[in-house]
Amino acid sequence: MAETVGTAVAPPPLVALSGVTKRYPGIVANDRIDMAFWPGEVHVLLGENGAGKSTLVGMLAGLQQPDEGVIFLNGAPVQLSSPERALDLGISTVFQHSMLVPTLTLAENAALGGRWWQSPDRKGVAAKMAETAARIGVTLTPAALTETLSLGERQQAEIVRALMRGAKFLILDEATAMLTPRDAARLGALMRRLAAEGVAVVFITHKLNEAIEYGDRVSVLRLGRKVGGLSPQELRALDAQSATDRIVSLMFGAAGPRGDRQKADAPPPVASDAPVVLECLALHVEAAAVPVSAINLKIAAGEILGIAGIDGNGQKELAEALAGQRPISSGRIRLDGAFIEGLDVGARRRAGLRYVTDDRLGEGTVGSFAVAINLLLKQIGRPPFWQDGIERPRRIDDNARAMVKAFDIRTPSIRTPVGKLSGGNIQKVLLARELTDSARAVIFAKPTYGLDLNNIAATRRRIREAADRGCAAIVISTELDELLELSNRIAVMSQGRIVGIVPNDGAARQRIGELMSGVAA
Repeated sequence: MAETVGTAVAPPPLVALSGVTKRYPGIVANDRIDMAFWPGEVHVLLGENGAGKSTLVGMLAGLQQPDEGVIFLNGAPVQLSSPERALDLGISTVFQHSMLVPTLTLAENAALGGRWWQSPDRKGVAAKMAETAARIGVTLTPAALTETLSLGERQQAEIVRALMRGAKFLILDEATAMLTPRDAARLGALMRRLAAEGVAVVFITHKLNEAIEYGDRVSVLRLGRKVGGLSPQELRALDAQSATDRIVSLMFGAAGPRGDRQKADAPPPVASDAPVVLECLALHVEAAAVPVSAINLKIAAGEILGIAGIDGNGQKELAEALAGQRPISSGRIRLDGAFIEGLDVGARRRAGLRYVTDDRLGEGTVGSFAVAINLLLKQIGRPPFWQDGIERPRRIDDNARAMVKAFDIRTPSIRTPVGKLSGGNIQKVLLARELTDSARAVIFAKPTYGLDLNNIAATRRRIREAADRGCAAIVISTELDELLELSNRIAVMSQGRIVGIVPNDGAARQRIGELMSGVAA
């Protein structure tokens, strides 16, 4: 497994895959993968949702075993029979979906895995966590209860926990997806420092600019196979646009991603006489990690209101308060002229208010339930799919088949557990469930987080189509380009307040930046 460089023989790769194959019923997730991960390199792994990246990471993390092929560690074959075995061998993973225990503090989560007969050094763990967080520019409180944090804050905490282990092989699965651009840049700089110290870093991202900026080597998966990549020499020789073009060609073929546009035009302003569909009047939410104060918003029929801001500034609390998942302390919420703040989640949904959460597996779906049931998760027990408490299987299956076709949900079967689908297909399940029937206003929380280019384009298209049908939409995102593409107006949230609302015109980007940084009031 050694590689010759000039006349010298370089050491073997830290981890290598030879002919690794993994099958599931009806699908080959990884097909004869050959790949090497070298110490001192940031190796970027790219591919569409469903390309096989998660399966590959699962085998490297010891969660799954290959059906064929061999995994090598320092040139010797090794069996990663369990996550504990992988950790013992120096392989640490930060997964796309949070693996933290919600009822424990961040420090207690970081102490998990220690020797069972020893009491954890909570003070020492907390100090180390704070120190590690400071290194990557993340602000966290080790004593904070995990369930009180936003999804982005949990993702950041998992990055810190992984770095605390001091592993020599670090897998970051969509690690920058929930970070601000500044914190993402700091993490990129940290990856470069780790590589300089001899760590092999595997970085999975859908952001091609990050792949080119931070990566030393790029590998591309498509339909379970490795279809090519860029070597360190090629990355150094190509400019950013040429490297991007090469990667896109490998990922999607010569045609590029479906629905891809060089530059998306912002939607025009909504007519001034368009009826108001969703309205917040002096909304306050005090029982929250970030109190929400004095929110006044009006969203008209056919309008998309973007909400920008650094993650953890009350966006999640606002979305949950509107959806009925979090009680408000004062204020009013009006939908189509009727006040709904006294209604529960189900009643608000029946009135036409929908919520597409960013926590697809933890909150949006039940991973062990079939796709067909998840498509009706908020209608269980109700006609026409249940009658007098009796399930109507044919109607459930017919609905599922129609939704799978209409939303292009890639699943082996409508009875496949939804947790076995890729992130993009799980998002399609949520969109199919929330955008059908009688939706009048829809709240989208980070709707394209962790998706590939095709699914990003498809999700944004669905949001625009909903607005074109007359829905009022709120899109919460930390991706400013996404908000500029989708929104008619963009509000900026900071410390639980709306600090400004700007029209989506030529000056929007600068104005939003000023509001986010506190330069403008």
